[in-house]
Amino acid sequence: MTVWDDLVGQEKVSAVLDAAARDADALVTAAAADEPLPTASKMTHAWLFTGPPGAGRNQAARAFAAALQCVSPDRALGGAPGCGFCDGCHTALLGTHADVNTIAAVGAEILVKDMRDTVRKSFTAPANGRWQIILVEDAERLNEKSANAVLKAVEEPAPRTVWLLCAPSVEDVLPTIRSRCRHLTLRTPSVESVADMLIRRDGIEPEVAMSVARATQGHVDRARRLATDPAARERRAAVLKLPLRLDEVGACLKAAQELVDAAAEDAKQLAEEMDGKETEELKAALGAAQGGRLPRGTAGVMKDLEDMQKRRRTRTQRDSLDVALGDLTAFYRDVLALQLGTRVALANADAEDALTRLARAGTPESTLRRIEAIAACREALDRNVAPLLAVEAMTMALRAG
Repeated sequence: MTVWDDLVGQEKVSAVLDAAARDADALVTAAAADEPLPTASKMTHAWLFTGPPGAGRNQAARAFAAALQCVSPDRALGGAPGCGFCDGCHTALLGTHADVNTIAAVGAEILVKDMRDTVRKSFTAPANGRWQIILVEDAERLNEKSANAVLKAVEEPAPRTVWLLCAPSVEDVLPTIRSRCRHLTLRTPSVESVADMLIRRDGIEPEVAMSVARATQGHVDRARRLATDPAARERRAAVLKLPLRLDEVGACLKAAQELVDAAAEDAKQLAEEMDGKETEELKAALGAAQGGRLPRGTAGVMKDLEDMQKRRRTRTQRDSLDVALGDLTAFYRDVLALQLGTRVALANADAEDALTRLARAGTPESTLRRIEAIAACREALDRNVAPLLAVEAMTMALRAG
């Protein structure tokens, strides 16, 4: 299994990255042997991966990082880098490679203080790998200061440093940064390719695989979660019942509260899994005895960790809400398809009775207004509006139609 096997429905992107990884391998090999460097190369120092949610931007960037760090002996026999089994590939894919540094937004933005050490490291030679790789998973969340720090590093990179930036679209990245990157666009995988992946890789029953692939409209990670996590299926079922409950103002407010509470519970579960472990590891690193007091002068470090954890909980809650809003959008899209009599396959075939009922009770115009209300709620959450206020406004708009 090569590193490209994780890229579902991205054959063209895989081919481009494979060619670049081959040229990158040739560059490193020639430099190590003190031979003339190849004059033409498909490899460059900065890459920008864009595509819709679920297309696999981060997976593509990480697979490329693994191929660049591949140390398989088969390369000397003409094999392509990216075997998926060697130590370089394995640690890069797991996120534990010393020369693959991953930056992801903890809160709403990637702050400049989160980038300083990474930018500084980008100017150093690889510790034990073939390349120094900086993977920014949420490049659209770089604020002005952190984006300027990245720009300076991308303008004058070290010889063996590669920047991999991931964002929904090129417009989400500063023009000065994207003009220095090679741009790759990923597309939404087909429902069939996602279902096939779930059957082959996860052993999911074909009917279930096709159902969740259709429900998530090609979103690989969400499809896998729906197929393997009963709690996720229950949350989705609850969301799909919401449109039938909005007959009174009180019901709208109650439904909004339930959506926000469910998202908060998701954030709480993640915090319980991660926060305690992070806190204990930091205390041990600072020299605190088991259950004892922290050494003097370390309170600020602990405060920074608490602030980071708080920002992560807030983002997790909003990400969970966004998943629910995506499910609602798909639901009303199906209602609109029934109202217009189109032949588009329903994403929520398991809720066809509810879809038919709402389609008969409304008009295409009212359904479009409801879809717009959901989009307005997502925009409000992006502007840091209080989640409960934003969702209450949405449920009231869904009731009005």
